[in-house]
Amino acid sequence: MSAAAAAAAPKGNTSKAGSGAWLAVAAGTIGALMATLDVSIVNAALPLIQGEVGASGSEGTWISTAYLVAEIVMIALAGWFVRMLGLRTFLLIVTAGFVLSSMACGISSNLVQMIIGRVGQGMTGGAMIPTAMTIVSTRLPPSQQPVGIAMFGATAVLGPVLGPAIGGYLAENVSWHYAFFLNLPIGLTLLGLLTLGLPSEKGDWGQLADADWLGILGLTLGLGCLTTLLEEGQRERWFESDMINTLAGVSILGFVLLIAGQFVARRPVIRLSILVSNHSFAAVFAMSLVVGGALYGLLYLIPQYLANVQGYNPEQSGYIAMISGVPTLMLMPLFPLAVRRIDVRLAVAMGLGFYGISCMLNSHLTPDIAGPELVVPQLLRGVGQFFSMLFLNQAATASAGKEHAEDASCLFNAARNLGGSFGLAVISTLLDQRDTLHINRIGESVTYNSPEGQAYVAQLTQAFANGDPEGGRLRGLAVFSQQVAHQANVLTFSDLFWLFGMILFGSIPLVLMMRPLPKGGAPGGGH
Repeated sequence: MSAAAAAAAPKGNTSKAGSGAWLAVAAGTIGALMATLDVSIVNAALPLIQGEVGASGSEGTWISTAYLVAEIVMIALAGWFVRMLGLRTFLLIVTAGFVLSSMACGISSNLVQMIIGRVGQGMTGGAMIPTAMTIVSTRLPPSQQPVGIAMFGATAVLGPVLGPAIGGYLAENVSWHYAFFLNLPIGLTLLGLLTLGLPSEKGDWGQLADADWLGILGLTLGLGCLTTLLEEGQRERWFESDMINTLAGVSILGFVLLIAGQFVARRPVIRLSILVSNHSFAAVFAMSLVVGGALYGLLYLIPQYLANVQGYNPEQSGYIAMISGVPTLMLMPLFPLAVRRIDVRLAVAMGLGFYGISCMLNSHLTPDIAGPELVVPQLLRGVGQFFSMLFLNQAATASAGKEHAEDASCLFNAARNLGGSFGLAVISTLLDQRDTLHINRIGESVTYNSPEGQAYVAQLTQAFANGDPEGGRLRGLAVFSQQVAHQANVLTFSDLFWLFGMILFGSIPLVLMMRPLPKGGAPGGGH
């Protein structure tokens, strides 16, 4: 365990954490929630933001991409910064930086200012996510860690779920600027909690001299370029683009440097060896990729379906997406008890199963299915998120042990975010490909020259004629074409839900690689 973590750990054999420790856990939870919330809070307001900062549709995507790229790099580097600066100092710096970056975004008048602010938000917000898990594993005794895990795990679910709803409400009823200004009072509260809850500890500036610069450079290039590649790949037509080819090459180089650093550095920036030597943690890492892809992918799919097919506005779509957070909130108080009574492998398998079932319920969509019909799948999805994400958080903490708490937290959280980028890349690619496929298939079965097609177009011509048969025929053909495209879009969304369901079901056997938690559900030490 690092010096910083040791300083922060409960002293002696205390079985109960003091008020300071709980203030620190509350601070970590609020910080992680604020960071995960800002991943998606701007999505609902993106068209408005693009208009005001003078960005085109393709340029505007960088408002989201800039945050995601910076965040995942900092998630992976957070452990090194904690060892160098100390946990309290580091969190005070990044919290202040997050608030300032948020204010910069809120007052931005052009795209460059907005992207700089979003990079600042991503870098500082990304630090708050793994450090929240570190606080839980180092400041709470084993008997109370399930409570902290539940608080932290809920942020991973509620942040992305609440983001579209809050962003949609502010965009529709107040102003998109307040999606950023909201962080000012929260950030000031967080600074106070961190000051009171975390002890001051001496940093280890020797980490700077002995730093794994190969690993730091490799992490930055590898994760940064890979995330950008996944976010921009479909818009750039993947490997038809020189930019995508360059990003792929630099990403591979980055990961080569990261692996080289594992062998030449005295203390690697992040220990990848725990993925090789600890099969239980490797399984947790792989399932975090899958769950991250499902979480962010489905939170994108639901609003897109409701907007494209049913004509919902961002606020309405956000409320439907938010339903999946209700079971998590309701079940969260039961987690400390459940983690002691339910085998973690069974719990994670149940979570993945519920998640997969919810996707399969959405895999038979019709143009008539709207928000009310999505409530039951969303509730099941929330149950799946509770069991899979919270128990995976507990398993990650337990399987790595305190001596690798920082590395495990960074890897686990980076996997979830990277999985989200993979999930969104799959969606953006298949939305185009499957739409084209279904349009062609429908067109083959119901063409204008077929008896059914001719009869239907004749009905539309009569409905739109109004004394102008030729004009009615042209309008009828246009409506016919729109309806084919509309039906193809519905089938495409059904395909994507089916695919996510199969991936979730297919990941269930990974639980067999996991070790059960120690008796009582408390994290254990070592491997």
